[in-house]
Amino acid sequence: MATLKKNYLIKKRNVLNEIRANGMTLQELRFFSIYLSKINAKDSSTRVVRFSLDDFQAIMELDSRIKIDYMKKVTDSLLCKIVHVPTKSGGYNAFQLFKKCRVDTDENGEWYVEIDAHDEALPLMFDYQARFFSYQLWNALRLKSSNQLRMYEILKQYEKIGSRVLGVEELKELLGIGKNEYPRFGDFKTYVLTACQQALQESTDIKFAYEPCGKKGKGGKIIYLKFIIEKNADYVDQMTLFEFIEERKKDIIDVQVDWDEITEDADNTEIPTAYREKIEFLAEACNNEFSFNEVVVLFNEMRCKLPPSLIQDDIQCYDYLMDKYREMLMRNDRTKIKHRFGYLKSIIGKDYEP
Repeated sequence: MATLKKNYLIKKRNVLNEIRANGMTLQELRFFSIYLSKINAKDSSTRVVRFSLDDFQAIMELDSRIKIDYMKKVTDSLLCKIVHVPTKSGGYNAFQLFKKCRVDTDENGEWYVEIDAHDEALPLMFDYQARFFSYQLWNALRLKSSNQLRMYEILKQYEKIGSRVLGVEELKELLGIGKNEYPRFGDFKTYVLTACQQALQESTDIKFAYEPCGKKGKGGKIIYLKFIIEKNADYVDQMTLFEFIEERKKDIIDVQVDWDEITEDADNTEIPTAYREKIEFLAEACNNEFSFNEVVVLFNEMRCKLPPSLIQDDIQCYDYLMDKYREMLMRNDRTKIKHRFGYLKSIIGKDYEP
């Protein structure tokens, strides 16, 4: 599609950007960015966006051989994303971002995916005159986790001001991180702040520094962070949506997945892209706390102990691992776990033991 060669501009209302991520995966966040880049914010008649099925599968990083039943799970997940918009009185309005999805063939017999925004969500996406920010889509295409993409948007909104002060708990909420995740600031710093700082400097048009700000809590607990936001000229080359899609299509065509070839000794640099991205997708279920090889071990444990029907479904695998990770965090909040990776591995499959 020739129109994919342009470098789309995303316009996003501040109020939409300040809504909790609500468990959206990297692929879903990236798809939403692409959707916003393809509509005209001044014309709500552009609310319906159509992708060829091949393009949609590439954007969502899906195997091109998937069947309609699997597509239903992917599109249902998009249709289930609910936002909670605060009211002035302290309440909220809740509704879905998208109301309808159509997967069908056109007059030429070509498969397509068409998605329409929810009526209640239209004021968040169209016909606004102020309190919005914009960025070029290429900034979202090379980021490797939902935390990284959300951190980019959270800080990009304040780029013109040059700084932003956020409470640690407020930041976690904006990133979509659960209340029991990363209870120790050191872990949050390592696995979220530092990882995002490196990713944004490598792949986007902004970079940031941060420092504790304001009074500290009991026991010297850091409560607020001040972010210094600057333009970044040292990023890798910009990537168009067309290039992004074509790159992923090539990965899907060139690689036949055989998980038996991947072990805990796997060298990340030698593994085909499709293998690597599968593991990186599952790593997000654990908020990228564990290394690539550790996630390989976790997945192999799942393969040994869980039903094949679950293992063959990427979304079910992701949801299962995320549930076990959150179970570990809740246990850790009550009784400190010394070896978090080992504990997580030990509880995988216990709910399926005879």
